[in-house]
Amino acid sequence: MNTEKSTPWYVLNSPEIGGPFQDFYDACNNEGVLDKKTKELLMLSLASAFRCPHCTDAHIKAAIEAGASKEEITETLLITAVEGAGTQLSWAKEIYLKYLGNTGKSVE
Repeated sequence: MNTEKSTPWYVLNSPEIGGPFQDFYDACNNEGVLDKKTKELLMLSLASAFRCPHCTDAHIKAAIEAGASKEEITETLLITAVEGAGTQLSWAKEIYLKYLGNTGKSVE
């Protein structure tokens, strides 16, 4: 198996913007205040929320490699789902009120 890191397509095709972006990505993946497992669970959550199959696949694998358990990954995905639903409800409320107004019932 080839474990050598290849240069991303965006760096090859736009080195003046792609290069700094890759540097930023790499810096975010270095250990900092958050440990590698926490960072991978965050990236998994975002990949799932943005519905990127490639990213979700990569970050589940990386989270496992960083020591995340099946239960931690499951909880991360469930929290992502509930926050996504909450965001959708908040947006729907704004549209509802815009077109239907307050119907006399409390709208929280």
